[in-house]
Amino acid sequence: MTTIEVRAWDDPAGVALRAAQRAELDARYGSDDHEPGPPPSAADVDLFLIASAPDGTPLACGALRRLTPTSAEIKRMYAIPAARGTGAATAILRALESAAVTRGWTTLRLETGTAQPEAIRFYEREGYRQIPLYGPYVGSEISLCYERTL
Repeated sequence: MTTIEVRAWDDPAGVALRAAQRAELDARYGSDDHEPGPPPSAADVDLFLIASAPDGTPLACGALRRLTPTSAEIKRMYAIPAARGTGAATAILRALESAAVTRGWTTLRLETGTAQPEAIRFYEREGYRQIPLYGPYVGSEISLCYERTL
């Protein structure tokens, strides 16, 4: 059973998960220049969640950053390779969606990259539909944007 917990942005497990995500994306894109928008930070992330295995091993993470009074952006969704296909990422996504509803946010948006086919399939399977690039992603050749109304 996966446990989902709210953690501080600077929690060591979260820092490690985000570093692993960054290393994977650097390898996929061949550089460290693959984030068109402003990176999330402790100052602008409203919620950060970590999914852990029964033994406490961190498996996945995800965050929400408010965009408007009724919408938020999903940031730093990541599952370690060993946890992919186990439901950990889906559990994080559902917990983020539930938290958004609690906060009165009825729309969730996200940006993912063209070199992340697994993420694209995941979001489409989970009911997110592709939308035009928005905000800082407009004009990005490596970005795809998605949205779901809750």
